[in-house]
Amino acid sequence: MDARPRTIYLPDTMVNWPWPRTVNPHYEDVKAEVDASFRDFKALSPELQEAFDKCDLALLTALFYPKAPREHFRVGCDLMNLFFIFDEYTDFKNEALTKEMADIVFDALHNPHKKRPEDECTLGEITRQFWARAIQSASLSSQRHFLETFPVYLYAVVDEAFDRGQDHRRSLDDYLKLRRKTIGVQPSFLILLMGINLPDEVFNHPVITDLAECIIDFVLIDNDMLSYNEEQANGNDAHNIISTIMFDLGLDVSGAMAWAAHYHTEVQKRFVDGLAKVPSWGPSVDALVKEYLDKTALLARGNHSWSYETQRYFATMGPEIQKTRLVPLLPRLDRKAM
Repeated sequence: MDARPRTIYLPDTMVNWPWPRTVNPHYEDVKAEVDASFRDFKALSPELQEAFDKCDLALLTALFYPKAPREHFRVGCDLMNLFFIFDEYTDFKNEALTKEMADIVFDALHNPHKKRPEDECTLGEITRQFWARAIQSASLSSQRHFLETFPVYLYAVVDEAFDRGQDHRRSLDDYLKLRRKTIGVQPSFLILLMGINLPDEVFNHPVITDLAECIIDFVLIDNDMLSYNEEQANGNDAHNIISTIMFDLGLDVSGAMAWAAHYHTEVQKRFVDGLAKVPSWGPSVDALVKEYLDKTALLARGNHSWSYETQRYFATMGPEIQKTRLVPLLPRLDRKAM
């Protein structure tokens, strides 16, 4: 008999976050365009295409980047689609196959004008077209930062596949080190930076990098809390902060949710306190820094809002769960019977 609770209480981690939900005005227009373009790749089975449509990644992009101009927003949609397809193609794959796919994406990023092999996985052409479009409007510094950070994400997913294959469970500290990479937030900053040329000494300043890490932690904590129910039901929750807290700290699911929410609150305080420590580099650079940091804060809000507004995690129950904070616990699938 399953002795687990019937519902999970989901703390509202963003109730005191001062940056409001905002949607990019180009959402409806670009969504139709980018969805049609993605279907042309024929990259998904009918079942996965249906799951993709329910995610509404154009809405995620619109909430992530509410102030992006149309072309940058379109690039953001392509990037979110790339994250989705790479995630779907590598879920439950072993380390070798995941690395093979990561290598294809890496090569396509560095050869955006080179025709992909005809027998190659669709990932290569999806990546090539994304990056060929991005470099037409992205600042050189944003391109460089993306090419530095996206491979970190790719090969962290390979590390995740290794852990999965070995049934290896990480400590909470080690998990966070890996999850900050697999969550993909740092390369997602590309869209925020496309029209900004932040000097390297500013972008890499310890205060600025710590603020960026706070945003990364916000997104990974919220993502893992909100996706835990679905992932535990599918037996794919080893790479999740809630199951990691339960494993490493010996807590039940309610205790793990409370621990994660408390950590989220601490990170929020760190972010707000960190804003007061941002140095001055002169009026023109200071304005760019403020723009960049405000956009990162909106990204964190957007991720949280999207999770309830689409069917990615809660089917059609998102708005109700957002009000009640109660998530009906899904039964675990019997993989031996599948």
